[in-house]
Amino acid sequence: MKHSALHAPALSPVIRSTSPSGPEGAVRALFRQADIEFDGQRPFDIEVRHPRVFTEILRNGSLGFGESYMAGDWECTQLDEMASRLLAARLDQKPIGVAQLKLFAHWLRSRVINLQSLTRAFQVGEQHYDIGNDVFERMLDPMMIYSCGYWERAGNLAQAQQDKCEMICKKLQLSPGERLLDIGCGWGGLAAYAAVHYGVHVHGVTVSKQQAEFARDRCKGLPVTIGLKDYRLLTGTYDKIVSVGMFEHVGEKNYTIFFDTVRRLLKPEGIFLLHTIGTEATAGVTDPWIDRYIFPNGKVPNGSEIVSAIRGRLMLEDWHNFGPDYDRTLMAWASNFSARWPEIKARYGGRFFRMWRYYLLGCAGYFRARQGQLWQLVLTRPDRKCAYRSFRLPSAF
Repeated sequence: MKHSALHAPALSPVIRSTSPSGPEGAVRALFRQADIEFDGQRPFDIEVRHPRVFTEILRNGSLGFGESYMAGDWECTQLDEMASRLLAARLDQKPIGVAQLKLFAHWLRSRVINLQSLTRAFQVGEQHYDIGNDVFERMLDPMMIYSCGYWERAGNLAQAQQDKCEMICKKLQLSPGERLLDIGCGWGGLAAYAAVHYGVHVHGVTVSKQQAEFARDRCKGLPVTIGLKDYRLLTGTYDKIVSVGMFEHVGEKNYTIFFDTVRRLLKPEGIFLLHTIGTEATAGVTDPWIDRYIFPNGKVPNGSEIVSAIRGRLMLEDWHNFGPDYDRTLMAWASNFSARWPEIKARYGGRFFRMWRYYLLGCAGYFRARQGQLWQLVLTRPDRKCAYRSFRLPSAF
């Protein structure tokens, strides 16, 4: 994807650091492990605009690094590539200074507290998904799909998201008249697609008020109902169940509850498709900056956690990984957001622009460095009698 539209405005004059000792020297040495220089000449090097960035990194690690960017203390032309290099070198696992203790405290908090309890379930909806539909309408494709597209044969974002929806419907083996439950339905794009193209009756649920209102409006006249409800409170039975981009909000302490709920709601011959970001990190904890500013209480699962949670509950039929496609998806979102930023600039301001740019491009680097993967799992009940055949959308070539 083209990066040229993603330059943030200059917020302060450039201040060149002169002393390589102390906090500055320690941080420069750390970043050189990823072949990144401060005030270097390459597009993925960091341009220092205020020397306090070095102290912030030592004091607060990745949280301080992100907050310094939001404050305009540093700039980077290719922020996505810079993030990819940092993560590929595992610098996120090498905090220095006081940041080491703060990262441990952040990890301990996630171990002790159920950050995704029923009483906290709506926090991510309020803080992230309800920031304003005008942001997402300008960033996403026309279907308003806020999850990884499938780029096997797509040349643009809209086609990648349509192909993803088609592949999901094929994997679920949808038939007219069936009841489909969409856990984490977003703005209703997949629900509308399944209802229109496969004739199914869809019930979608979300923890975002703005998503629910938008989805109800878009699905008027279709056999689709939308509820503002946590998955743990669902009742009834369904022929098929799907969850796209929601499992990252479930949390390790609730994985067994989630899969128990799916099994309870799924008919014996039914099929469940889980679409989620995944990681191979065994002791993963959400990045402190992401947790504070983007996705509160989130947790990316690793493979062993999922396998352990489904054991004795559901049968794994298929596991499909297309993680690199999220890099392309995020770069497309970043390009759209930057190009249409002037339309919403007056409402959100420059700090929001830098926060959102850092989020989108930093996450693109996360997938480019192969720290993040994108998994689609097909699961059935152990008592299902019909055989399941895996499906992939054919290539255009």
